[in-house]
Amino acid sequence: MKMNLLLLSMFFFMASCQPKETAEQIEQSPEWVSLFNGQNLDGWSIRILGKELGENYGNTFQVDSGILKIRYDAYESFDGQFGAIYYNKPFSNYRLKVEYRFVGETAPGAPEWGFRDSGVQFHGQSPQAMKPEQPFPVCLEYNLHGGNGTDDRPTGEVCVPGTYVQVVGARNASFCTPPDVKRTFHGDQWVTLEIDIQDTVVTHYANGEEILTYYNPRYDPDHEFGGPLVKNGNDRVSSGYISLQSNSHPIDFRNIQILEY
Repeated sequence: MKMNLLLLSMFFFMASCQPKETAEQIEQSPEWVSLFNGQNLDGWSIRILGKELGENYGNTFQVDSGILKIRYDAYESFDGQFGAIYYNKPFSNYRLKVEYRFVGETAPGAPEWGFRDSGVQFHGQSPQAMKPEQPFPVCLEYNLHGGNGTDDRPTGEVCVPGTYVQVVGARNASFCTPPDVKRTFHGDQWVTLEIDIQDTVVTHYANGEEILTYYNPRYDPDHEFGGPLVKNGNDRVSSGYISLQSNSHPIDFRNIQILEY
């Protein structure tokens, strides 16, 4: 009995000596924040090529039952009218989590590659900073692909409009670099993408699985739109805006959340 009491006393003594989180530390602990409220497009800005900034041409971007929908029902022809919806605040180091699914049929007049193709753009220009003739922001892109029910068509490659990155110690050799781990998602199933950015290291995930890591994103000095963003020799891409593409195939997004570091 004496031994049990001694052990119990030692346990409470050791527990009392453990460091406790201060109120300030608890307050500063990072937490997931929703960027999309599921009810409307508050906090987001729309830009579609050839349209006025803020014009939601053809009701391209819609909200229904907690889902941000991108649709082309009012388009007679897609005709290169690429667009995106931009969150109104830039971010630097964070983890972004988004659920998406492809639905329906590609818009008439879409490019051949537009079938079940979209993207989450990040570290990008604001829509206000883009040139009128510019179809996509200078950014990094987690490219979204959906399968056709038969063939492999992996999601999660990195594309680099106006930028470049280091992949396996060398500059990317093509505009889009495929993921190391290849996962194809067929049909209309929901898929969870994540993008983790910690300083110069960027990692892509699909359904919780790490699929691609690359490094040191930079503005491309030879690119028409990326070159002017190099200021006083500083070409580092370290922050920017998050946007969701309208690329000609209907797609749904939900549970858009960010965890800032």
